[in-house]
Amino acid sequence: MRIEIFGTTCAKCHDLIDTTEAVLAKLGYSDAQIIRVEDPAMLIGRCIWRAPALAIDGKIVVRGRVPSADELSTLFAAAAKPQS
Repeated sequence: MRIEIFGTTCAKCHDLIDTTEAVLAKLGYSDAQIIRVEDPAMLIGRCIWRAPALAIDGKIVVRGRVPSADELSTLFAAAAKPQS
């Protein structure tokens, strides 16, 4: 699983990083790759106008807020399921 976290150095961006890492560890997704994207041009290029944002395997699933740990768990579990 490839997870991109978009944002700069704001407190919400750091909260999203910390919560994401904690949820992934709790779920046992040790093979998940976390990529931090801080370049403003890259954020604009992905149509992210409000940070933080989170993408799973290239699909942006959260913009402009920090989701709860429960919501992140649901998003990661859904992304990990094989597509039929």
